[in-house]
Amino acid sequence: MKNSPLLLAAQQPALAGSLAAGFILSAALLWLITGSAVTAVAFLAALAVFVVAGFAISSLRAPADAGGFTAPDWSVTVAAIEQPGIAIAITDRANRLACASQLYADWFGIDFAPPGLPLDRPGLEKLSRAAREAWRDGRAEADSLSSEDGASRWKATAERAGRGDDFLVWRFEALVEEDMSATMAARLAGPFGKLLSRAGIEAALVGADGAIRAVAQGFAERASGDPAATMAGQDFVAQLRSDERDRIFFSRDGRRGSPQTLIQVPLADPASPQPKGADEGPSLMLLIDSGVGIGGGWDGAGQASTPQLEALLGALPLGLAMTDRDGRFLFANNAFLRAIDQEKDGLPQFPSDLVVREDKAVLADAVRRFGRGSGSSGDMAVRLRSAADEPVSLGLAGVRGLGEASVLLSLADSTEETRLKRQVAQATKMQAVGQLAGGVAHDFNNVLTAIIGYCDLMLLRHTPGDSDYDDIQQIRANSNRAASLTRQLLAFSRQQTLRPEVLQLPDVVSEVSQLLKRLMGEKIAFTVRHDRDLGMVRADPQQLEQVIVNLAVNARDAIHSRGDGTGKLTLSTRRISAPEIRKMGSDILPPADYTMLIVQDDGSGVPADKIGKIFEPFFTTKEQGKGTGLGLSTVYGIVKQSGGFIFCDNVEGPGGKPAGARFTVYLPVYHGDMPQPAKQVAEAPASEWSGGGRLLLVEDEDMVRAVAERALTRAGYQVTTAADGEEGLAEIANGGAFDLVVSDVVMPGMDGPAMAREIRRLKPAMPILFMSGYAEEQLRRDIDIENMFFIPKPFSVAEIGQKVGDVMAACKK
Repeated sequence: MKNSPLLLAAQQPALAGSLAAGFILSAALLWLITGSAVTAVAFLAALAVFVVAGFAISSLRAPADAGGFTAPDWSVTVAAIEQPGIAIAITDRANRLACASQLYADWFGIDFAPPGLPLDRPGLEKLSRAAREAWRDGRAEADSLSSEDGASRWKATAERAGRGDDFLVWRFEALVEEDMSATMAARLAGPFGKLLSRAGIEAALVGADGAIRAVAQGFAERASGDPAATMAGQDFVAQLRSDERDRIFFSRDGRRGSPQTLIQVPLADPASPQPKGADEGPSLMLLIDSGVGIGGGWDGAGQASTPQLEALLGALPLGLAMTDRDGRFLFANNAFLRAIDQEKDGLPQFPSDLVVREDKAVLADAVRRFGRGSGSSGDMAVRLRSAADEPVSLGLAGVRGLGEASVLLSLADSTEETRLKRQVAQATKMQAVGQLAGGVAHDFNNVLTAIIGYCDLMLLRHTPGDSDYDDIQQIRANSNRAASLTRQLLAFSRQQTLRPEVLQLPDVVSEVSQLLKRLMGEKIAFTVRHDRDLGMVRADPQQLEQVIVNLAVNARDAIHSRGDGTGKLTLSTRRISAPEIRKMGSDILPPADYTMLIVQDDGSGVPADKIGKIFEPFFTTKEQGKGTGLGLSTVYGIVKQSGGFIFCDNVEGPGGKPAGARFTVYLPVYHGDMPQPAKQVAEAPASEWSGGGRLLLVEDEDMVRAVAERALTRAGYQVTTAADGEEGLAEIANGGAFDLVVSDVVMPGMDGPAMAREIRRLKPAMPILFMSGYAEEQLRRDIDIENMFFIPKPFSVAEIGQKVGDVMAACKK
C-alpha cells in the first residue's frame, strides 16, 4: 500500500512545507557566503521556476503514473464472483490464492489454494492434472472430487484468464445425490401420478417398513374413496387382499373389482452398491389393472374371452403359447408350433416334453416358478429335441388376472435363420477344408516329385529282369496312384489346372455314355434325356467327364446298397432361365441363365443327418475299404472352379421315405465369343531339342532340386542351382548368362513370381518355366508375362526334360 494514491495525497502538504524551508535556508547560506543579496534572490527565483515546471509536468503525467503505482482493487472482483452454489477462486502461476468467493472460504478456507485443497489422494491427483491441463490447453475439468472424510463431493473447472493469461479461474460445484424417494413422492402427487391413473396404473411409494409414504390420487381414490387423502403412514398391505387363487384386489373394491398385477420397483441407485435385501429401501408399488392392454377384465368368468385371446396371439409372427398354473399347455399359435417343429404331431402336454432330457427339470421348475410367483418375465436357453445341437432362447412371463392361465411362453420361429446359418457354416467349413486340402496336396506333390524322380533315375540303371526292377516299378506305380489322389484334393480345393472350352453339355455326356453303360452293368437301366435349346457352357471337358463318371459311380453304389443291385439311373440336361431362378427364391443361386445336369437314381438315398457332409473330403457312407471319400469332393471342386453350383437332395417315395438321391449341377450359360488363349498358355509343340543350354534351377526343397538337377544334367544342360528366390536373383544380377530359368512358385522369402518380376527388370526377354503343385490359373492371376511356361508337379525325369526342351525350342524360333 506504500504507493497508493490515498497515501501520496496525505503526504503532499508536509512535503511542500519541507521543500519551501529547504529553499529559503539554501538562499540564506548563499547570501552569507557571497555577500550578495541579488545572487540569493536570483537563486530563489530560479528554484521557483524549476519547482513550478516540475509540478506542471507531474500534473500532466499523474494519471499514467498513478496507474503504475496503484495496486489491484480486488473488491470489485470479489463482488462479481459471488454466485449462488458455485465457489470461485483465482490463483496465479505460483498457485497462490489471489481472490476467492465467500462460498469457497466456507468450503475450503482461505489457507488453501487449488490444487492443494483438503481432498483425498485421488481428488488431489485429479485436481493437479486439471491445473496442468488448464495452463497448457486453456481449460480443464475434474469430476468426483471427495473431501478427506468423504462427506462432500465436488466438480471443478479451471480456465486461464487475465491480460497475459497469468491467472486461473477455478469454479467448484457441489455434487449432491438426488433423493429418489423424495423426488418420486413429489411426482406421484403431481401430474405424473394422474397420468399413471388415467392409463390404469395405480402407484404408491412404500417404505422398507411397509408404510405408505405417498400415493397417486387414483390409488387414494381406489383404496379409500377420497382422491385427496395422503394415506401417509398407513400399512400398504392392508389396502389389498387376495383370494384363494392368489389374485390381488383392492380391499375397498372387494370381489366387484378387477384383479391387479403388482409390480415392485426398488428405488435404489443402479450405480451405488446394492443393499443386502430387497426390502432395505423404499419401493415404488405399481398396481396394473388386468384389463389394461387386452380390452377387458379377467376374473373367474373371464374364460369366455379365451378364444379372442387365442385369435389375437395366433395372428402374431412371434411364437407364443400359454400354460396353466401346473405347467400344462393350454394353446399355442402356429409360429410356436413351427419353431418347435411340431406342426404335424401337435402340441405336447408339458413344455418340458419339447426339450432334451438334460433340460427337462430346469424348464419344468422355471414354468412352475413363474406360474406361482409374482408377475415377472425372463428367458432361458434350452435345447429343443428337434434341434439338440442349437440352443434357443425361450421367454417366460408370469401373467396375472387371466383365469387359470399363468405362464406365457415365447419362442421365435428361427427355422429359416437356422437354415441360413447352417448353409453359411457349411460354406465356411468347405472353404477352410479346401484351403487345407490344397496346402496338403501342394506339399505332398513335392514329396511325390522326388520319389518319382528317383525311381526314374534308378530305372535308368536297371533293366527288365534285374532283381530290383519290379520293386522300383511297384514304387513308381504307387507314387502315381498317390499323385492321382493329390489331383483330386486339388480339384476339391479348386486349385487344379483347367483347360476350359466353350462346349455343349450333351456332347460331353455322349463321350462318356458308353463308359457309363459298362460301369452300370446289365441290372441298372441307364437313361439319358436332353432338353432343347441348351445354352453353351465354358468348362474343361475332361473335368466334366470326371464329374459325370463320379456321380454315376456314386449312384451305382447307392443302388447296389439296397441288396439286389437292380435299379434305374437317369442322366438329363435342362435349361433354366433367370426368371425361373428368381421364382425359386434361392439364397445361393444368383439369377442367371443356367444349363442343368441332373443325375438321379432310385437307390437308398442319403441319410438326412449326412446330406450336408457328403461333399467333404474323406467323408464316405460306404463300407470301410470301398471308397476314399474323394469322389464327391472332387465333383464339388470341379463344379465350383467352373463357376457352377451343385446340390443334393433325396427323392421322396411313398410314405415320405427316400426313394433315391438326385444331384443337380448348375453351369452358367456362356454368352459371347470364344475367349482368346492367354499368353503362352498353349503347349509348345513337342520337339527333340538337342542344342543344350544353361539353366538356372530355383527350388527350396532339397530333394526336388536334386532330382531336377540330375534329370536336366543327364539331358545335356548346364545347371546352376539356387535354394530360394534371393539366390536365384543374385545369380542373374551378378552377370550369370542363362538361357532359361526353371523355378518353383511357393518359396520362403522371395517367391517365384516376385523373383520373376525382378529378373524381367534386368533381362526383359528371359524365359521362365514355373513348376508348382497349384493351378496354372492361380499363377497367372499373380503374374502374366511373355515367355512364361508352366509344368505341374509331380513330374517324372522324362517329363521335366521334355518340357525344358519344348520351351527352349519355342524360344529359339
